[in-house]
Amino acid sequence: MILAEKIARLRKKNGWSQEELAEKINVSRQAVSKWESAQTVPDLEKVLTLGNLFGVTTDYLLKDEMESEEFSGTEIPAVRRLTLAEANEYLAWEEKSSLRIAAATFLCVFSPIPLVFLGGAAEAAKYGVTENMATLAGITMLFLLIAAAVAVFISCGFKSEPYKFLEKEMFDTEYGVTGMVSERQKAHRPTYVRCNIIGIVLCVLSPVPVVAGAMTGDEFLTVVTVCVLLLFIAVGAAFLVAAGVRWSGMQKILQSGDYAPAEKKRSETEDALAAAYWLIATAVYLAWSFSTGGWKETWIVWPVAGVLFAAVLSLYRLLAKKKE
Repeated sequence: MILAEKIARLRKKNGWSQEELAEKINVSRQAVSKWESAQTVPDLEKVLTLGNLFGVTTDYLLKDEMESEEFSGTEIPAVRRLTLAEANEYLAWEEKSSLRIAAATFLCVFSPIPLVFLGGAAEAAKYGVTENMATLAGITMLFLLIAAAVAVFISCGFKSEPYKFLEKEMFDTEYGVTGMVSERQKAHRPTYVRCNIIGIVLCVLSPVPVVAGAMTGDEFLTVVTVCVLLLFIAVGAAFLVAAGVRWSGMQKILQSGDYAPAEKKRSETEDALAAAYWLIATAVYLAWSFSTGGWKETWIVWPVAGVLFAAVLSLYRLLAKKKE
């Protein structure tokens, strides 16, 4: 194992990004990048500094034949090593789960449609639907659809449990894993971009039917167009989620993007923030719905909460970067 590979391995073992390592030894990130890609070699002074920082001997760093780490002081905690077989198995699971999670997301957004449609039909005295019948059937279907979606989310969560370390912990990869995943990511990129374009376009176009329906002056038609709006958003969200889950799975293995070592350190705080936020949103939805009985209107909490969550998360990340 050459010096370049040893520096990269020890850096990852400590959970540091190239920027963080560069800062610790007072060099540029580009210098660390060139060391790890074997474009340049650190001078002897920097080798000594690296040895002290990583807690290994200079002999281990400089002698290619020394594969096993020789520690000079405090031993660095071992990290899990991802094999090629594990990486292939995980990517196959992500491909399956992306479709399941996308379907569950579709069900969540679609769930208010029966309630909205039946409520509009009852008010317009169409199809012989009474208000009580509309409310009972609509709420029943809403909870059944959400229950089905939650069941899918929980099932996918349990099945992906063995791979949680990819998201939360620092790990090393077996030779060939990074190259294989990089090639798959490159091949998947056109599909990823296409799905994102379709999803975003559908969400942007979703208000058009409502505007058109409102211009007719027909109240029931306006209700139908609200259902079409939700359908557009549901399909768009499904496309975005299906593409995003597979892409993030590859990023987890490559430890890039949102799963770079520096980002992983922030993820625990963000997870806690997200959990608290959505619990509050759910509490607001249920309190409003039960207190007013306006189940046909309170669904608006979810799209508003989704938009606000993106804003809250962006603000948190901005403040975190400024603090750093």
